[in-house]
Amino acid sequence: MSSSDRSQAVDVQESKTYEVRTYGCQMNVHDSERLSGLLEDAGYVRAPKDADGDADVVVFNTCAVRENADNRLYGNLGRLAPMKTKRPGMQIAVGGCLAQKDRDTIVKRAPWVDVVFGTHNIGKLPVLLERARVQEEAQVEIAESLEAFPSTLPTRRESAYAAWVSISVGCNNTCTFCIVPALRGKEKDRRTGDILAEIEALVGEGVSEITLLGQNVNAYGSDIGDREAFSKLLRACGRIEGLERVRFTSPHPRDFTDDVIAAMAETPNVMPQLHMPMQSGSDTVLKAMRRSYRQERYLGIIEKVRAGIPHAAITTDIIVGFPGETEEDFEQTLHAVREARFAQAFTFQYSKRPGTPAATMEGQIPKKVVQERYERLVALQEEISWDENKKQVGRTLELMVAEGEGRKDGATHRLSGRAPDNRLVHFTKPDEDVRPGDVVTVEITYAAPHHLLAEGAVLNVRRTRAGDAWEKRNAAAAAAKPAGVMLGLPKIGAPEPLPVAASSGCGCD
Repeated sequence: MSSSDRSQAVDVQESKTYEVRTYGCQMNVHDSERLSGLLEDAGYVRAPKDADGDADVVVFNTCAVRENADNRLYGNLGRLAPMKTKRPGMQIAVGGCLAQKDRDTIVKRAPWVDVVFGTHNIGKLPVLLERARVQEEAQVEIAESLEAFPSTLPTRRESAYAAWVSISVGCNNTCTFCIVPALRGKEKDRRTGDILAEIEALVGEGVSEITLLGQNVNAYGSDIGDREAFSKLLRACGRIEGLERVRFTSPHPRDFTDDVIAAMAETPNVMPQLHMPMQSGSDTVLKAMRRSYRQERYLGIIEKVRAGIPHAAITTDIIVGFPGETEEDFEQTLHAVREARFAQAFTFQYSKRPGTPAATMEGQIPKKVVQERYERLVALQEEISWDENKKQVGRTLELMVAEGEGRKDGATHRLSGRAPDNRLVHFTKPDEDVRPGDVVTVEITYAAPHHLLAEGAVLNVRRTRAGDAWEKRNAAAAAAKPAGVMLGLPKIGAPEPLPVAASSGCGCD
């Protein structure tokens, strides 16, 4: 936000609270951290996590990739309408991909909304809120191109020990099922020096794990025509002292080159983990999707990754029931899944994205057929995931202790952490104090399809600067916590494998 814009923002009383509700991919999660940072920079404080709309400002950071995304938004807005009537001065803002797409439609359908902003101008939120308050009318401002790279804006990170670092925004692909390029714009790369400077600053604050983020992360360098820019960036991350873990999401098979595999294998702090969306195993469907690779090319990449990084965990996204998909096409997807042996697959039943070419294609598959194929795919992948996890039994692994990832940890007296390949591991709580961000060494004793157990005693505990940062943040929050404000309690948390209900890049990578 420019100095002139800042001067327009009101000095908000400390008691004013905000809530940000996030939908969609990691890019939205990253943007929401910036939105929170902007609001706190303007003087707001976060509402309690159970506020459920009971805040002075409620911000919806929306996603537009599902057919019923607008119904979900307007349903939530409708529930807030009576609350706003009872709470004078309350403001509601809608941003993100759906806002970029629907624009003026939002205030027509929900006239109690105060601000609508797009994906390119999130830095304007405090100014637009103040303008709406002063002028007493809704403010709709949708920029057509990026005004400020998100990482240049204030931020309220959800984790003390791990962070997202955006290296590019937008996408140059034209996948027929995806609306993201139309809403996020063409790919724009960030300067390498700026990326590394941000990472070094984060490490200085105690962060020990970063995830490089882009809609098509390994196309980084397309602005300057350097096909090896991404592998060079990975190697540069390897030279940052104190940075223990580097991850990235999500790459596209089209841009996945041998030098990236070499950089992953040769750079110690780049983790042995790869999430690379396949979407379909059928060459016919891939062509209809306008994906620029075929099954043989995709499986060839997987083979090279396994050769160079034997313990790599590979995950993917798959869409079932794309228009025109035949039983033979689906069998090709099952074949590819058997060959690739993914550690996990995020599987989706095709749903129309309004505004995409696929939404009007002939050959839309009946829901019953899609459901049956989906269940067969899930059953196959569950079997493979379990088999792959069983191979981890007996291995000794270093885990970064996580916060809030083991829902049953309290009842089982366990803690949870992430292995280098990002598998979730629940382990026996040691006698000594262990904090999120610290590192423990354990032996895997049991495997389930979606997690591992280390039921024996912890072999080693390494207290880290990241753990110190977590402890410092929580101590400061406890000492200065005003009524109703929750700080240092990540819900989204450190970058991690995507939940089953969401894909890594809006299902479009």
